[in-house]
Amino acid sequence: MAAFNLSSSEPSTFILTGIPGLEAAHIWISIPFSVFYMSSMFGNFTLLFVVAKEQTLHKPMYLLLCMLALTDIGKSTSVVPKALLIFWFNLKGITLDGCLTQMFFIHMVLAMQSAIVVTMALDRYVAICNPLRYSTILTNAHVAKLGLVCLLRAVFVVLPLPLLLRAQPFCANHIISHTYCEHIAVAKLSCGDTTFNRTYGLVTALAVSGLDLMLIALSYGLIIRAVLSISRKKATQKALNTCTGHIGVLLISYTSSLFSFLTQRFDKSIPSHVHITLANLYLLVPPVLNPIIYGVKTKDLRDKVGKYTFRR
Repeated sequence: MAAFNLSSSEPSTFILTGIPGLEAAHIWISIPFSVFYMSSMFGNFTLLFVVAKEQTLHKPMYLLLCMLALTDIGKSTSVVPKALLIFWFNLKGITLDGCLTQMFFIHMVLAMQSAIVVTMALDRYVAICNPLRYSTILTNAHVAKLGLVCLLRAVFVVLPLPLLLRAQPFCANHIISHTYCEHIAVAKLSCGDTTFNRTYGLVTALAVSGLDLMLIALSYGLIIRAVLSISRKKATQKALNTCTGHIGVLLISYTSSLFSFLTQRFDKSIPSHVHITLANLYLLVPPVLNPIIYGVKTKDLRDKVGKYTFRR
C-alpha cells in the first residue's frame, strides 16, 4: 500500500486530453492550429529578417518589434507542436518535468510580452510628447537594457509557479483536460494543499496585468492629450497613425487573455471546451495578427518588406 501511494503521488507521466468533448474533431481542429502556427512563424521571422538586414531599421521602435516577434514565436512554439502531436498521432503523454517546463515557458513569455507592450507604449509616449529628446532618452542600448529587465521580471515572477507545484504530491488522476500544461489545470491534479499556489498565481497575474495596463493607460492618456493639443491636422493624423498599431496589439493581447483567465477561474457555467478553445486562441491569434498590424501601420517596415518580397 505504501508503494502504491508513493507511485500515485509522484507521476512520471501526465496525459493531455486535447479539447475535451471535441475528440472526434481533433483532426479538423488541427487545420486552423497548423495554419495559425505557420502564418505566425512566417510573419514574425520575416519581420526579424527585414529588421536585421536593414540598417535604417536599427532603431528602438523596431528593436521592440523584434522583441515582440520573439515572444510571439516562443508563445506559439510552446503550445502548438505538442497540441498537433495530440491531434494527429494521439501522443498525449508528457512527463512531470516536461509539463512544468512547458508551463514555465508559456507563462514566462506571456509576462515578458506584457512588459514589452508597456515599453512600446513608453516609446510612443516619448516619440510624440518629447520628440526632441527621443534619440537621447531611448537609445538602442537603453532598449536592450529594458528588454533584459522585461525578461528578468518575467522569470522571477513566473519561476515560483512550477517550483511550488514540483513540491506538491499528485493523486492517481494524471489526466489534464487541456492541450497544454496550464497552471490551474495542473494544480487541480494535486492531492495536497494548493491554496498558496492558486493564490500566488492569481495575485501575480492580476498584479502584473493590472500594473502593466495602468502604465499603458497612463502613457496613451498622455499621448491623446498631447495629440489633441496639436493644431496641425497632418501632425495630428501622423501621431494617431503611429499609435493605432500599438493599440490594436494591446486590445488583441489583453482582451482575449484576461477573458480566458477570469472565466476559467470564476465562471463555472462556461463549458470546458469553450475555456480551452479560448485559452488556445489567445496564444495563437495575436502572433499571427501582430506582424500584419505593424506591416500595415508602419510605413518604413511596410516598404522594406515590400522591397524584399518584390525582389523575390
